[in-house]
Amino acid sequence: MKISIIKKSRKITILIFWLLIWELCSLFVNQSLFLPSPLEVLKVLLTLITETYFWKSVFSSISRVIIGLFLSIVIGIIAGVASGLNKFIEEILNPLILGIRAIPVMSIIILALVWFKSYYVSVFTAILTCFPIVYTNVVEGIKNVDIKLIEMAQIYKVKKKYIIKDIYLPSIRPYIVSGVLMCLGLGFKVTVSSEVLSTPKYSIGLNLLNSKSMLDTSELFAWTIVVILFSFIFERTFKSYIEKIDKRN
Repeated sequence: MKISIIKKSRKITILIFWLLIWELCSLFVNQSLFLPSPLEVLKVLLTLITETYFWKSVFSSISRVIIGLFLSIVIGIIAGVASGLNKFIEEILNPLILGIRAIPVMSIIILALVWFKSYYVSVFTAILTCFPIVYTNVVEGIKNVDIKLIEMAQIYKVKKKYIIKDIYLPSIRPYIVSGVLMCLGLGFKVTVSSEVLSTPKYSIGLNLLNSKSMLDTSELFAWTIVVILFSFIFERTFKSYIEKIDKRN
């Protein structure tokens, strides 16, 4: 209990420290247009959360993040398992994965703007950005499965589907969790970046763009903090969920 309180106190102290640094920098610059103070940003944020448009924008962006992450995780796991179990499939998919990784995110967004309606641009971008991470982790996990367990299952003529279900999947679980955690923060950043260019009606990205156009730096900071907060909430929720499952098992 004491250790938990100490850890929380330390985190709060660190947060206060950086807020003070921010405040000092703001005082030094002395121009809200360039660097508003934490209090100015907080006031704007408190005003924003009372507006219906704010919540519509937030939930619309979150829905795109969830769809993009879900599809990238599902596709990444399926393709990763297939590649991990079959060298030929891995060789076929490798050039595609390397190509996707090499493409700048901005290029993906611009291509998506040509191919899709504004709503789907951020979803497509999130999938292409996060899918290779999950895929690579799953392939790595499959390759690190204990060969002795596989050989034993084959000796006892265990069906392939049970080998995958009871040996491979539990073994690659930590790799999947690691991949998902990496994608959570990245998914938010990529989705919002896509929204800035695709400008769907309700989105955090559009509000960031509008704030920049109006030279409202305080609001720009407020929307940025919203992205950071929800990214943090998603990550913490996922970690807590995994910890609960681990305790049950």
